[in-house]
Amino acid sequence: MSEQSRPRKPGKPYRRPQKDPVRMLAFEVLRAVDERDAYANLVLPPLLRRAREKEGPEKFDGRDAALATELVYGTLRRQGTYDAVIAQCVDRPLREVDPPVLDVLSLGAHQLLGTRIPTHAAVSASVDLARVVLGDGRAKFVNAVLRKVAQHDLDGWLERVAPPYEDDPEDHLAVVHSHPRWVVSALWDSLGGGRAGIEDLLEADNERPEVTLVARPGRSTAEELLREESAVAGRWSPYAVRLSEGGEPGAVDAVREGRAGVQDEGSQLVALALANAPLEGPDKAWLDGCAGPGGKAALLAALAAERGAVLLASEKQPHRAGLVARALHGNPGPYQVIAADGTRPPWRPGAFDRVLMDVPCTGLGALRRRPEARWRRRPEDLDGFAPLQRALLRTALESVRVGGVVGYATCSPHLAETRAVVDDMLKQYGDAVDLIDARPLLEGVPALGEGPDVQLWPHLHGTDAMYLALIRRVA
Repeated sequence: MSEQSRPRKPGKPYRRPQKDPVRMLAFEVLRAVDERDAYANLVLPPLLRRAREKEGPEKFDGRDAALATELVYGTLRRQGTYDAVIAQCVDRPLREVDPPVLDVLSLGAHQLLGTRIPTHAAVSASVDLARVVLGDGRAKFVNAVLRKVAQHDLDGWLERVAPPYEDDPEDHLAVVHSHPRWVVSALWDSLGGGRAGIEDLLEADNERPEVTLVARPGRSTAEELLREESAVAGRWSPYAVRLSEGGEPGAVDAVREGRAGVQDEGSQLVALALANAPLEGPDKAWLDGCAGPGGKAALLAALAAERGAVLLASEKQPHRAGLVARALHGNPGPYQVIAADGTRPPWRPGAFDRVLMDVPCTGLGALRRRPEARWRRRPEDLDGFAPLQRALLRTALESVRVGGVVGYATCSPHLAETRAVVDDMLKQYGDAVDLIDARPLLEGVPALGEGPDVQLWPHLHGTDAMYLALIRRVA
């Protein structure tokens, strides 16, 4: 049937759904996150790259890429809040709503409640997306739900769906700041109490982080990177440069050539603190025992080269070891990359002067960059990581010589992954190890706590919530 002969209801002209490439791409990323447990920061960049390379109306410009990025990350960060709102606007339990429908609804809710997109445009664009990816029937459902969502702004909805703080502080914060309740509780414990601190942290987790570059010594300099448009100096690391205004690291020559990399400033500080920790005796052999994907290893290898030392970078997963090798390629001094299980190391005990063990963890310190992790992780995951974290720290302590230093690091502030692990190893090794005060090694960085270990925070330092303990082997 031709469009001219299509029967139409009086006053209801047929309108072909508009295929919006930006929202289609955002929907595609959300489906990958939900269906394949993918991470948006891995799925989104290649899709944006392909969209920029297209010809015709589907070709992305900078504004399109920025909107797609905001739709993806904004929706994922605020998923808990939007779920609570949508649940008030549907006639069934949320778990009975098909996941693709819920993704479209969440994208629409973010446009309505989290952006400046006009209400009529947000609803219309979401309904058009629903028609394309879901069909006309479910598009009507999307339209009805989003019109209910549009009846209040975000503050108005939070008054309706979040319990009062006085009645249930943790649930209130969980809904208002879109974190699972158990994560709110764990972060609050790590901060040591106080409403202002936890609210500041949860708000910081929902902010879009700046892209931070690292100039790898001997291959690039911060001065070179600062010549890039929108580049500003890092806050704490002498090798850090931040790209403000959504700068694209792939457009930086030094990054494309491997002379610089993308690395959070907290990660840089961990590597620098270990490299600068005072040593007794020789300083020739360094180890990164959990080196993938290679950011800290590349910085350590460059610093080692400046002193005539050699870094061994070990990573259990072969494909991640490949990423490490790529990051270290071109290092100004000798290094070695191997694929090995850090709990059953192939090197002899006491072989190293400095050892970094940045252990696998829940990743609760990087929720700005991987917002989906907050919904993917469960409290029981801690039980799975605990034995591995202790085994890897034990390896580190066995691998360093007497007088050498071990850095134990996690990208999680959860006490079960930080101080609990270190305290257990200190008890086990007794007088054979000593905890070093790490705070003076992060020169100029404020609010580092009572020590001797260090916990960085997004809301205080603008970094991921990296944890570091420095341990010297004394016997």
